Amino acid sequence: MIRRLLWIFGTLIALAVLGGVAFWARPVEFFNTYSELRLLRAGAESRSTLVEGYRVHYYALGPDSGPAVVLVHGLGGRAENWQNLAPYLSKAGYRVYLPDLLGYGQSEKPAGFSYSVPDEVGVVVGFLDALGLKQVDLGGWSMGGWIVQRVAAEHPERVRKLILFDSAGLALKPDWNTNLFTPATADELSQLDELLMPHPPNVPDFVATDILRRSKQNAWVIHRALASMLTGHDATDRLLPGLKMPALIVWGELDRITPINEGETMHKLISGSQLEVIQGCGHLAPSQCAPQIGPNLVVFLRR
Repeated sequence: MIRRLLWIFGTLIALAVLGGVAFWARPVEFFNTYSELRLLRAGAESRSTLVEGYRVHYYALGPDSGPAVVLVHGLGGRAENWQNLAPYLSKAGYRVYLPDLLGYGQSEKPAGFSYSVPDEVGVVVGFLDALGLKQVDLGGWSMGGWIVQRVAAEHPERVRKLILFDSAGLALKPDWNTNLFTPATADELSQLDELLMPHPPNVPDFVATDILRRSKQNAWVIHRALASMLTGHDATDRLLPGLKMPALIVWGELDRITPINEGETMHKLISGSQLEVIQGCGHLAPSQCAPQIGPNLVVFLRR
């Protein structure tokens, strides 16, 4: 009996050590798994569908019969980025869909794809078609906001209400170094965090190392997307005045990636739109400030 207990105890210690070593070596994978488990615990189902012949991963949560809401992440993001905000909608009775755009998250990363805004617009519309979603409430964050603006302009019959979170899309050149979106050093990672968050946390060296490893791995997708966006050819300034659906514009007061004046400009361009500024929040407002955003978002969708 004692030998058996010692064996069990030794096995548990060995597993703990192995787990610690695995976490030290690949902490980003642990964090991503934790985010996925949070969504699954909130009732999400992890699924995939084919869009233009490519596999697109997505989460679906909330009642099957609820009004459909589709939320599109930003540059370098993934579906799990909505883990804090999506449950407000699912608990309110909405059927929420969180796709990974091509090139991001768990979706396919085809080498021959452009990763431009117009081509990702085609992915979003193809996603709606693949799931048989005729009309949805459509939201997008940062680059995702740029994408959904163009979906709303080019396919207005598919968008019941539009939600923009700290959105890109205007014909403006960033006043910060866009190369920081693919950081290659710990200093560049710190600079990116300072752009994204008003009060960035201290990142342990082993975590920073793994983030930089993943950044190098996925940089080619980001570079293609940025190269296309920075041309300004697909800007939405002239499209926004033509939008007729109700629109909610949500912005972090302290956003340095897409500053608040860009949200104010979009508010002026979209007739009848509603602008909500989230005090003390930055570009990551939908994640870090979900409690301030979620209840009002539900009110907007129900109105």
